[in-house]
Amino acid sequence: MLTNLSIRNLAIASELDLEFDSGMTALSGETGAGKSIILDALGLALGDRSSADIVRHGSTRAEVTAVFDLRRLGNALHWLQERELEQDSECIIRRTVTREGRSRSYINGQVVPLQDLREFSAMLMDIHSQHEHQALLRRENQQQWVDDFGRYPTLLKKVKEAFIKWQTMAQRLEQLQSQSSETEARIQLLEYQVDELDKLNLQARELEELEAEQYKLANAEAILATLQQTSQGMLESDGGCIEQVRQCIHQLDGLQISLAPIDNARSLLEEAAIQLEESNTELRLASDKIELDPERLQEVEGRLGTIYDLARKHRINPDQLPHRHRELAAELASLTATDNNVEALTALTNEQFAVYSEAAGALTASRKKACSELEKAIQKQLTALGMHPTLVVESKPLQQPSATGLEELEMLISMNPGQPPKALRKIASGGELSRISLAIQVITAASSQTPTLVFDEVDVGIGGPTAQIVGRLLRELGGKTQILCVTHLPQVASQGNQHFFVSKLVQNGSTQSKIHLLQDQDRVHEIARMLGGVDITEHSLAHAHEMLASSQLQ
Repeated sequence: MLTNLSIRNLAIASELDLEFDSGMTALSGETGAGKSIILDALGLALGDRSSADIVRHGSTRAEVTAVFDLRRLGNALHWLQERELEQDSECIIRRTVTREGRSRSYINGQVVPLQDLREFSAMLMDIHSQHEHQALLRRENQQQWVDDFGRYPTLLKKVKEAFIKWQTMAQRLEQLQSQSSETEARIQLLEYQVDELDKLNLQARELEELEAEQYKLANAEAILATLQQTSQGMLESDGGCIEQVRQCIHQLDGLQISLAPIDNARSLLEEAAIQLEESNTELRLASDKIELDPERLQEVEGRLGTIYDLARKHRINPDQLPHRHRELAAELASLTATDNNVEALTALTNEQFAVYSEAAGALTASRKKACSELEKAIQKQLTALGMHPTLVVESKPLQQPSATGLEELEMLISMNPGQPPKALRKIASGGELSRISLAIQVITAASSQTPTLVFDEVDVGIGGPTAQIVGRLLRELGGKTQILCVTHLPQVASQGNQHFFVSKLVQNGSTQSKIHLLQDQDRVHEIARMLGGVDITEHSLAHAHEMLASSQLQ
């Protein structure tokens, strides 16, 4: 709810600071005193368009600051948290307008776009007046009131979710159908390529092993010749390495002298002889493993040829074939999956539309019942307010399904018997609209999410007993949501839980608008003024006392 409103240099108000309580707040004052300044300030806070004309003469800028308590507004707190604008359970909205007409908006000290301010403030306050903030004339609001009154949020959510899911599928299906020929050609190519690579079935390290084997088989004769030459010609024949080392050892043995360097040299020669003999053994083993196998060579070269051919076809290195295989297989799986298959997706889209249609049909039935009950309730309330129109809620089928159902709802009214009902904006006057709005809000307040409602002169064109009823209805509504009401009638003002008086005065040649909270005798005098005009009599004072006392007993 609104807790504070600060106004600086707006129109004829240089400095105003107001604190609001819950319940009903009445604002009264003489004509031209500046009651509209409060509405203008609230309008700015809600995101109304601004202009340089609203800046007080001689000032550089106008500023409005509104403070809201959000403890019971989970949706508003969530909105702030999503944008990292939260500040405990309190929210401060500030709007400035320069004398050049430039405007800036702030939420909890951070600059925000005007559109964001409008979106957020719609969760906080609704102004019912004869101006552009009049929500009653907007068809979407009328439909929202019916849905709030009907109390079927789960069904509304189900319809919206089913619609979004169906639309997503339908859009994907349309995209696939427009690309079907290209997609089919791509699928055929991928199937051929993946099949080739499936048949190749190249294993990890297989290419490396094949190339090593191919080299060994292709060069088997030369390898064997080299091994045999090394083993026989250098190690085993007369004069070979082993024989020469052994002769050296024999010559050292013939010296018959013991010197450390000679002993070390002999030891090293013996180790060398052993190493040479082991090398010879390894060469013989290697020779045993080298085979002349033309058939295997042909088989290996054929396998390698297939691998190299596929690599050239895909324009990659042979060792990249396994990665390409995985890529192509994944793309093929994606294109042939259900959500990329026209026939399969068509079936799923039809199934989802059936789900949506069932939910939307249930919503239509619930709305029909809610419309009938709401019509009766509003009609009863309007009769109590001294109005006898015929009000109906018309349901028009939409040409296309929507996230809000299969129909749009609009309130139609006939102010005179025998005349067909027409849209509210075409029939009702400003005062009538205020009372119609009041009747609707009284009925739907229990389910409304708007914490603060502002009524501008809902008493236009009424008086007597009807004015008393309007006052009681506003006070009753104030028990469920915060009410701010600009009024000229004492029957309405006396019902307020608090009462502000708006006045203006001239100081130093400058007009100033003033607002102060009325208490005790001041309030009695204001109610008496509203009853009898400028001349306040004992009779009007007594009547004012009686009206205030009566309102406090309700």
